Amino acid sequence: MTDRMIVTGTDTDIGKTVFAAALLSALDRATGKAAYWKPVQAGTEPETDSMAVQRLSGVRGEAILPEAYILKTPASPHHAAAIEDIAIDAGALSLRQHDGPLVVEGAGGALVPLSQDMLYADMFARWDIPAIIVARTALGTINHSLLTIEALNGRNIPILGIAFVGEQMEESERVICAIGGVKHLGRLPLLDTLDKAALDAAFDAHFDVRDFLA
Repeated sequence: MTDRMIVTGTDTDIGKTVFAAALLSALDRATGKAAYWKPVQAGTEPETDSMAVQRLSGVRGEAILPEAYILKTPASPHHAAAIEDIAIDAGALSLRQHDGPLVVEGAGGALVPLSQDMLYADMFARWDIPAIIVARTALGTINHSLLTIEALNGRNIPILGIAFVGEQMEESERVICAIGGVKHLGRLPLLDTLDKAALDAAFDAHFDVRDFLA
């Protein structure tokens, strides 16, 4: 089986897309054939997550798989779809096939709704691939992280580990992993300059790409 993984978060605007770009770049540098898929994009300005990931990772265009849905409204996917009179169908969200590592990025947190009766976590369970939880290190992260871990565990979604973003908060990071029973994958620091070179260097300094390969 190829390496397929979900990148989800404990909240929105915590650096999940930046981490996904760093991970994609590392996997592509290690294997030469990594790909990225954002199933549902809600909000297109100033750029989509796929555009940001390609720009920051530097992967070739064909490594960015097309979204199943692109919604212009920057809102929860269920709300954006309703505004634009679109019904998000689970059948259209079947896990994409790719001969190489595949990074699948969700939206916001694991319990973000895709429709009135379907959450992102429900799709994660259908895909049956490991999830990486991206969590900020700021105040409040313990509660948000442990709730996310419980939500995934409750659906029997395997958790590859947790990746932190922000300044080092040793005790918060330690207690989340200890209570949640998850692996500490690393911490991506906030960068003064956010580009491919800086992101690659930060990922390589704080993570081990082998943790993300079977």
